[in-house]
Amino acid sequence: MSIGKNIIAFAAILSMGAGLFFFASKNDIVALFGEKVDFFAMYQNLGNPYIRYVRIPAGLRKEEVADIYGKVLAWNNQDRKDFLNENEETATDLEGYYFPSTYVLPMDASGEEVKDKMLQTFNKNVTVLSKDKINVDTALKIASLIQREAAGKQDMNLISGIIWNRIWAGMSLDIDATLQYAKGSEKKWWPVVLSADKQIASPYNTYKNTGLPPTPIASPGLAAIEAAYNPQKTSCLFYFHDDNRLIHCSKTYAEHQRGVEEYLR
Repeated sequence: MSIGKNIIAFAAILSMGAGLFFFASKNDIVALFGEKVDFFAMYQNLGNPYIRYVRIPAGLRKEEVADIYGKVLAWNNQDRKDFLNENEETATDLEGYYFPSTYVLPMDASGEEVKDKMLQTFNKNVTVLSKDKINVDTALKIASLIQREAAGKQDMNLISGIIWNRIWAGMSLDIDATLQYAKGSEKKWWPVVLSADKQIASPYNTYKNTGLPPTPIASPGLAAIEAAYNPQKTSCLFYFHDDNRLIHCSKTYAEHQRGVEEYLR
C-alpha cells in the first residue's frame, strides 16, 4: 500500500477503550488536516499517545518551525519564546540552527527542551563538516541562501560556486530569497518578490548591501550545508531557473539577460 498515493490506512481511537481501523482517501485526509500533512508522523502519533513524531523540512524560517511544534505539542506563548530564544534582548538569534530532521519527542516537550534537542542534532551533523577556512556562521548563511534558491540538490554546488564568486568579486549577491525574508510576515512568510522590493531598507536586502545577510534566512538541510563548504568551480556570476526549473548560468550580465529573454519571456 502506498502512503503517498491511493489509500491510506489510519488507526483511530473512536471511544474510550475501543479502537477502529478505517480507510480514508488522501484527498479526505488533506481536506481535514491541510496540504502539508505528514502522513508518516500522523500514523506514528496515532500509535503512541505519549510520543510525537515531528518532521521539520529544510528551508523554513524559525517562526515556521515554531508553528509546527506549537501545533503538534500544544505550546503556549512562553514555550514559543523559549524555543525562539527570545527571552532576553541580547539573546542569540538561532535562525538557521534549527536542524531539519524528524524528531521523536514526548508530547509534553517544552520549547526549551526541543530547542536544545535541535541544537544538539545540528552540532552532531554539522560540526564534522566544518573547515578551518570557513566558520560555521558563514557557511550556514550561504547554505540558507542555497537552500531557498536551488530547485533541488543538483543545483546546490553550482549556486554555491556562484555565490562565492560574487563574494570574492565584491559584488552584491542580488538574491531574491533575502528580499522574501526581509518582507515576510505571519500573513505570508515567503511572499512573491516585486521589482520595487529591491529598494527595501533592510540589512537583509542583498541588492542594496554587499556581502552576506546578518543571519541565515532559513534552516538549511545537510545537502545545502555541504554545498556551502564545497562550491562547484565555475566562472559564472549570474544564474536563473527556467519554467522547467532547470538552472542556467552565465559569466556576464549581458549573457544573463539574453538567457532570460530566451527562456523566460
